[in-house]
Amino acid sequence: MIVFEDVSHDYGGGPLFGDVSVRLEPGSFHFLTGPSGAGKSTFLKLCYGELLPSLGKVSLMNRDLRAMSRDDLAETRARIGVVHQDCQFLDHLDVETNISLPLTATGRPVNERDVRDLMGWVGLAEQAKSLPPTLSGGERQRAALARAIIGAPNVLLADEPTGNLDWDMSQRLMMLMIELNRMGTAVLIATHDLNLIRFAKAQVQARVMRISGRKLQLAGAEL
Repeated sequence: MIVFEDVSHDYGGGPLFGDVSVRLEPGSFHFLTGPSGAGKSTFLKLCYGELLPSLGKVSLMNRDLRAMSRDDLAETRARIGVVHQDCQFLDHLDVETNISLPLTATGRPVNERDVRDLMGWVGLAEQAKSLPPTLSGGERQRAALARAIIGAPNVLLADEPTGNLDWDMSQRLMMLMIELNRMGTAVLIATHDLNLIRFAKAQVQARVMRISGRKLQLAGAEL
């Protein structure tokens, strides 16, 4: 599904990480951890084609990222849902419309009942017509998750999705992503919260990766 082969990336000051080879298989669940600045967000950007690797090969849905046309990349990104660390919305549009944007922006039909069902699943049925500035932090993150999966992606990428949430809301959001994985979606979550990783590993079989010393390593049993 997403394959890195000897991938390195740098921004001009030496490699952020190098010689990374990993496969994210359909239906898998991965955590990516490491200190701030280690390259977790960069790794995720490579996973959805926002960046090209400095060296090595990234394949998305069996296609070489470097060989993709703009249309190929757009088609592939429609199969990858992303929850960004700092989720942004169009504040003049209601929450329901914001969640539907990935469909309308790509010309796909919007089924209002499906949107409402999804909003109910993430616990936002009562906020359908609210404007984003009125949402709490937890509601914003759940809206961001709904927007990321509205197109039924094959894989969900989440960058520190619980970074600004309290523990109870962090667990609630994690359980939604675990349930999504149980329905067949591959999940990759970048986080520095080891307690959250331990909580999730008690619920689902997950592989933990760590960027350390400019290398991608399997995390040890202490997690």
